[in-house]
Amino acid sequence: MPSKSAGIVNTAAGGFTGAGAIVTLTLGFVPSLFVIYNITGVIRWEKHLDMPANTSIKTVTAGTTTSDTTSAVVLNADGTVTLSAALCVNAQVCTWVAIA
Repeated sequence: MPSKSAGIVNTAAGGFTGAGAIVTLTLGFVPSLFVIYNITGVIRWEKHLDMPANTSIKTVTAGTTTSDTTSAVVLNADGTVTLSAALCVNAQVCTWVAIA
């Protein structure tokens, strides 16, 4: 488990089935790492707090890793995470984990 200088570690995890619309997750904390998996499409997005706001790392089925600059994952200062409609594909099962 990661540690923080104040001794507080926050984690959250969950899942959903996409509907082709933007999804906003309310965490109550700003994660330093957020990872989401599209289980159906076999795609992973990884977002670190210090990355540019519109950028995440995307890995697809074939193992190709790219810099995704489409704001697929946005970490918001209010403790929410916004996932793009393009990430939340209709009928695709997604799971995620957030760590602060």
